[in-house]
Amino acid sequence: MKLTNSRGKRSRMSLALVSLLVAGTAVFSNSPASAQTSSKGWTKLFDGKTLNGWKRVAGEASYEVKDGTIVGTAVMNTPNTFLITEKEYGDFVLELDVMLESDQSNSGVQTRSHYDPSGNNGKCRVYGRQVEFDPSARAWSGGIYDEARRGWLYPLTLNPKAQQAFKVGEYNRVRIESIGNETKTWINGVPTAYVVDTLDDKGFIGLQVHSVSSAEQAGKKVYFKDIRIKTKDLKPTPFPAGVYVVNNVPNTLTDYETQHGWKLLFDGKSTKGWKGAYKTAFPEKGWQVQDGMLTVLPAGGGESTNGGDIVTTDKYSAFDLSFDFKLTPGANSGVKYFVTLSEHNPGSAIGLEYQVLDDKLHPDAKMGRDGNRTLASLYDLITADKQERFLRPIGEWNKGRVVVYPDNKVEHYLNGVKVLEYTRGAEEYRALVANSKYKDWENFGEAPEGHILLQDHGNKVSFRSIKLKEL
Repeated sequence: MKLTNSRGKRSRMSLALVSLLVAGTAVFSNSPASAQTSSKGWTKLFDGKTLNGWKRVAGEASYEVKDGTIVGTAVMNTPNTFLITEKEYGDFVLELDVMLESDQSNSGVQTRSHYDPSGNNGKCRVYGRQVEFDPSARAWSGGIYDEARRGWLYPLTLNPKAQQAFKVGEYNRVRIESIGNETKTWINGVPTAYVVDTLDDKGFIGLQVHSVSSAEQAGKKVYFKDIRIKTKDLKPTPFPAGVYVVNNVPNTLTDYETQHGWKLLFDGKSTKGWKGAYKTAFPEKGWQVQDGMLTVLPAGGGESTNGGDIVTTDKYSAFDLSFDFKLTPGANSGVKYFVTLSEHNPGSAIGLEYQVLDDKLHPDAKMGRDGNRTLASLYDLITADKQERFLRPIGEWNKGRVVVYPDNKVEHYLNGVKVLEYTRGAEEYRALVANSKYKDWENFGEAPEGHILLQDHGNKVSFRSIKLKEL
């Protein structure tokens, strides 16, 4: 039937088409990747035609507008290049579509960021939190990186279920909520990262083309379109249960963490919940609570010769344990788990140990086998597979994490990156124990439950933000 046969027929057909379009729009709006498609309260940051309101800084990669899209092109031997807003933003919800044409590319969106005009030999240096787009095999897209400052805050090893959300060679819908101290991200509707941070209450938004150093990477393109922001009447979108939160506010829990079972093992003010190993009370000397830190005081480097180890009053079986620690030069300590206190041995109490150590200055790092006494290792059993670039310097806070699943699988993390895993009681595990200093302890590390322990090794080491969720 032709639409022009008669006025009546065209009107009826037009109404039918409109009805179909409306129905189709309703279906699209209910899809997870297109949440909140209403234009109410949203402002376009990109007009689809020009780069008005934006400026390029820090590098020589190019940005141009083609077919309603901002196209960034990588250039060899130039620093990371950013297209940043001329306006700064505090609280906001940002949505945009992003496409990387190749797994050789890398990009990101800066949030509440800044730049130093004198950095990079006068070309300026951009710094601040960045939502990463990483199409490599590592697959950390949607994670949060602190550009030119602290490094990774939320690598996607913390949320492996979200690692496959980003698709190379097609547009991905990205949502970023920066409300108060909380930043949350979504990729194609998948909840991805959750960071609580006190730095930067406002700053610019920036699009990144990453630096490249090979001809294969040069010329690779990144595409941005449909960029919009909302800054008023903001309501945080809830995350589902099971997403790990990187909380950089010391000794606190978010409402989300509390709701989903996390509790503080150290309140930042007292020794409540702790006692000396093999003691009925907290040690009278050797430990200090001050400025929100639980600190073991120096005593010449001897093992448990001052205040001695401290343990939680409660015992735990399957759990997710996180803690911040700060080493002094040459210091040694540890966080032990499944400590039963049944051995009544001299020195430090027996248990599986997340090693806390200055690898460069303490001699224990060169003992054991193949580095299995270094930082974040399962002490004397399994070496932590870690890269120097993910470590914070001695004197700064690092984040440790131990996850023990109900099936006895165990994981160690350092600053959000998984560095080892094993299974308690497995044949491989028992073979390692048989060739270690623990070989004489029957069923070492296989107790159904035990205390958490902080070690006194005679060096000054501080702890804070010790939190645990039972699994």
